Amino acid sequence: MAVQTGFSFVQIFSTSWEMFTVLFIIVGMGQISNYVVAFILGTEILSKSVRIIFSTLGVCTFFAIGYMVLPLFAYFIRDWRMLLLALTLPGVLCAPLWWFIPESPRWLISQRRFEEAEQIIQKAAKMNSIVAPAVIFDPLELQELNSLKQKKVFILDLFKTRNIATITVMSVMLWMLTSVGYFALSLNVPNLHGDIYLNCFLSGLIEVPAYFTAWLLLRNLPRRYIIAGVLFCGGGVLLLIQMVPEDYNFVSIGLVMLGKFGVTSAFSMLYVFTAELYPTLVRNMAVGITSMASRVGSIIAPYFVYLGAYNRLLPYIVMGSLTVLIGIITLFFPESFGVALPENLEQMQKVRGFRCGKKSTASLDREESPKVLITAF
Repeated sequence: MAVQTGFSFVQIFSTSWEMFTVLFIIVGMGQISNYVVAFILGTEILSKSVRIIFSTLGVCTFFAIGYMVLPLFAYFIRDWRMLLLALTLPGVLCAPLWWFIPESPRWLISQRRFEEAEQIIQKAAKMNSIVAPAVIFDPLELQELNSLKQKKVFILDLFKTRNIATITVMSVMLWMLTSVGYFALSLNVPNLHGDIYLNCFLSGLIEVPAYFTAWLLLRNLPRRYIIAGVLFCGGGVLLLIQMVPEDYNFVSIGLVMLGKFGVTSAFSMLYVFTAELYPTLVRNMAVGITSMASRVGSIIAPYFVYLGAYNRLLPYIVMGSLTVLIGIITLFFPESFGVALPENLEQMQKVRGFRCGKKSTASLDREESPKVLITAF
């Protein structure tokens, strides 16, 4: 957050386009890093039910609110330096969060920092009016764990076995192609008929019901089926645009917004889904790699928009086709619904095609539901 806010402030004093661009790269590095880590921290410190609310109605909805505020600021502040200053200052408000947000107990345990983890768990129990055991971690067990050599993990561990490599490759494809659809639809807003500021606002507004729908679906339904379903919906709607007469602009805009509704819903589910598939040791790394793949998607997204120079319908045909394709691939993922978060690579589920595996009693018993913390340690 410090990198994002600090370098964004320095951007205001840019003296050339080159300087502005280099600083923007650094700002982007800070922005996506803290955005991804926020998801991971919420996933590891919150219980299953609250985790889903946090990932959809929490992080994503406020992202949509920021999206809607952007055209409002841009409409009233036409000078780019003053606009950038107005968009940078809210980042300073995040500084006090350092003293309020606890560290992830799961991560602390993986780093053998058991005393710190126990303090956070005790505090969580007190906040939730739960009587915690006097001793959470048995001293003898801790001595045995400390005597063991801590396992180091590297990026190649995401490709350690055929099963893990398959999940990683499919996750990279899912994130990248979903990102192409999301950013191409967002960047294509200026090409729609009507006021650019209003269209940008509507593009952000449609994300609010999309995130709310994602939250409802994630609460009770299998992950891979609902992600595939909203991708089929979004891609199918985009393919229908070619059938709309050119004079019916409002119908085309409506279909574009519906298409973005489906893609946005899927995008918001990916953070939850990916975090649930990977164990604690590599979870941050896995979401980071897949999120990096989505940045590759955002980089190539403008070129999909440029296809409109040859035919106005071509971007929607290509985006719709790719969205439906990735929806099909999603059906081959293992299911994470109702399964406890894995703690090591051996606990990762197998790629099971179209079959949903049965939930084990042990997996169900491990998931508790306090407001702040999963107490499965």
